[in-house]
Amino acid sequence: MQNEGGPWSNSRADGEGNMGGDVGGDMGGDMGGSESDVELQAFIVMRNEADTYTEEWEKLNYDIHTLRYTKREVIGRWKKILIQLGYQREVDSLLTVNRQHYRRSQNDPDNLNRAREMLQATLESSSLFPQGVANSDRYLFVMDRLVSLDSAEDFIRLAKEKYPKSCVK
Repeated sequence: MQNEGGPWSNSRADGEGNMGGDVGGDMGGDMGGSESDVELQAFIVMRNEADTYTEEWEKLNYDIHTLRYTKREVIGRWKKILIQLGYQREVDSLLTVNRQHYRRSQNDPDNLNRAREMLQATLESSSLFPQGVANSDRYLFVMDRLVSLDSAEDFIRLAKEKYPKSCVK
């Protein structure tokens, strides 16, 4: 069974709901389709095809749980920094990415390029993303919003402070 709604759909044909605690709902709201998202979906499909409670099923289930936990951990880290920046009321909307945000970002390529540079600086100078975890394009669009709000530099400063590069969890 395939997800009929396409990449923007909120329904999951595989019976899985919120994959990894995404703020904006399931992966349909995450514009990036990052490597970890594709990997997670592949694990879910393989697990659903495996015989239940076999060793293969158990390993896939563990991998799914691990990926989801890691995604929640990253989202939690971003939330903590955004709240510390004073975005208590806006934190969920800042972390939600949809088609409208995607289109708006595409209309301002200079801002998006600056956001890309800022996100790269964050990745290089902090452990905001656990080791071995690829960043999702979702965070590029979040950083794009922070650039627009003139908060990107403060975000990077706090990310360095709270999650220094030497501190790997």
